[in-house]
Amino acid sequence: MLYDDCMAPLLQINELRIRFASVEAVCGISLHVDEGEVLGLVGESGSGKSATALSILGLYGVAAQVSGQILWRDSNILHQPAKALRRLRGREIGMIFQEPMTALNPVMSIGRQVAEAAQAHFPSWTGREAKRKAVAALEAVDLSDAAERYSDYPHQFSGGQRQRILIAMALINRPKLLIADEPTTALDVTVQAQVLELLRSLQRQYGLAMLFISHDLAVVGQVASRIAVMRAGHIVETGPCAQLLVAPAHAYTRSLLAAVPTLRTDRTRPLAMAVGSSNESAVYSPHQL
Repeated sequence: MLYDDCMAPLLQINELRIRFASVEAVCGISLHVDEGEVLGLVGESGSGKSATALSILGLYGVAAQVSGQILWRDSNILHQPAKALRRLRGREIGMIFQEPMTALNPVMSIGRQVAEAAQAHFPSWTGREAKRKAVAALEAVDLSDAAERYSDYPHQFSGGQRQRILIAMALINRPKLLIADEPTTALDVTVQAQVLELLRSLQRQYGLAMLFISHDLAVVGQVASRIAVMRAGHIVETGPCAQLLVAPAHAYTRSLLAAVPTLRTDRTRPLAMAVGSSNESAVYSPHQL
């Protein structure tokens, strides 16, 4: 979905700055996510991707100094009181965290954790109704034997299954926006493909907008309609997925693409080499933005 000046985006970030002590992790970035759109946010570790995602939910912590605007339905999240933010998290904006084993409570059954995500916003639901909703959410993410495994604990599941449980928790309240922070990083290639296909299917089924965060352009290219490339706290390039992957304009984007090994990759060259065209090569400097 392309940005339409006549229609306000679902999420609009303007001049967002996040500072931790003397370090500015996010340096005045601006981006938007439209209804039903999948925006890929790509960059290396430490570029500010996760800090940006956490700020959308007000999870940046007391040590952070945050300025700018994060507009959700024309209301600035940065000015919202804690109670309003709690209503927003999980109800209108869901999040899949990077490592499911640390995101899940190891001493609580997975069924109770999914049900709790719903009851936090619908306290009038009975325990039986919450369980029914939780089982339905687990079945929607293709978790095998969801009803029978409702009382099992996180350590009894594989990495891919735990990621499906996190997706069920994020989607049980049918939010308008899903933030997926490196949801496939800890998975092997086969399971990664299954999770990506699941996210694509759920996004189409529910009409979700999604902010998909990754360091891997190849992964983002499978799910995103538009990509924003982030480097050292700055957005260095934004564009439609097909255009950016075929003809990147920025040296850093070209470096990210060149770092993806293929069967034709010259293994004697460092991964930092960025191929500018078939006739030229350029070395990308980490200090170049």
